[in-house]
Amino acid sequence: MSTISHQTHHFTPGTEDRIDLLLIDDDPSDVLMVEKMLAESGLDVGITVAGDLVAARRTLTRRTQCIIVDLSTPGIDRLEGLRQVLALSGPAAVVVLTGLDDAYLGVQAVAAGAEDYLVKQEVDGPLLARAIRYAIERKRSEETGRRLVEARILGRENARLERGLLPVPLIDDPSLRHHTRYRPGRRRALLGGDFYDTVQTKGGAVHLMIGDVCGHGPDEAALGVQLRMAWRTLVLAGHTGEQLLGTLDTVLGHERRSEEIFTTLCMITIAPSRRTARMHLAGHPAPLLFRGTPGQEGEVAALPEYAHGPALGLVPGAEWPTTEIDLGESWGLMLYTDGLIEGKVGAGSDRLGTDGLVDLARKAHDTGATGRGLIDRLVTDVERLNGDALTDDLAVLLLSRQHGVVPVRH
Repeated sequence: MSTISHQTHHFTPGTEDRIDLLLIDDDPSDVLMVEKMLAESGLDVGITVAGDLVAARRTLTRRTQCIIVDLSTPGIDRLEGLRQVLALSGPAAVVVLTGLDDAYLGVQAVAAGAEDYLVKQEVDGPLLARAIRYAIERKRSEETGRRLVEARILGRENARLERGLLPVPLIDDPSLRHHTRYRPGRRRALLGGDFYDTVQTKGGAVHLMIGDVCGHGPDEAALGVQLRMAWRTLVLAGHTGEQLLGTLDTVLGHERRSEEIFTTLCMITIAPSRRTARMHLAGHPAPLLFRGTPGQEGEVAALPEYAHGPALGLVPGAEWPTTEIDLGESWGLMLYTDGLIEGKVGAGSDRLGTDGLVDLARKAHDTGATGRGLIDRLVTDVERLNGDALTDDLAVLLLSRQHGVVPVRH
């Protein structure tokens, strides 16, 4: 049984950052040899010595950057013992330094995961110091590569999941054109607290919805998905108007993680004739209505918001009145979240607001912008006025109808 448990030796600092080293070796003369070689090499190193695997487990810390192990140490049965050292090494590099001059064993040791295999009789101070530095850098590179691979795999899985949660519109009317743009405020995310959906029901009515859960984290994104799916289910089951909003309000109350969480929402039902619609606002910005042919004289205005109710989750037993809308023959309805209108205008504290968005939309409409091009131009114009990219969640839904024209569906 070895008499060496552990002890720490500090050499005079050199020009490099100090390396924390764990030496697993029960031979005092070999320990002294390693200390002497590293001291002569000028490598700034602190050595902790463990005479067996039990002591190594006890003395290994997060600061340990490299483990040097002698495969002839008691309790370390060559490759099996090396595998045990590798299992406990964590981010530390492992270098075999042994008196066993066995080329085949060296190949097996490196194949098992050791960064290097050195024979004591063939090593001097500079070679050992260089091997330690190289081993640490190889281990860091391997760890970095592994984390990158894991991050890519996780990112792809999250992307597939989040894309699957984004809605696919249920529309069976070739006279309607449907365009959306969605961008979460969180970095490296595909979902935010904003949500939207479009569903055509039996009889021909088309239902549009857009909402915004307060907050920007993953919990808010998950709640937005739950509310969207609940809305679609209720619409397909025949629920509309104030009754539907009341049920969503109940769902929100059960699913939110805090009573402070609320959700704004705009909901529009377009009649089968496509000439009229009904709107309900729950604390949400009023949509824009485009009338006439793009590029020609027409009308762009925000829908009236005098008949509105509170956001969901704020007032028990709230009411949400109905606004009747005359659409006409050719029209476009653009629903959006407040991320589009809360950007700044110039260097001051003024915000764009609905009126500013109407002005931008009117100019874009007059120049013939339609569909996704219209949405993209508005987002670009808003960001130009803001002086930077928008940081809030952003969702835009544009449904339009050009009388007498049946567009190609994308």
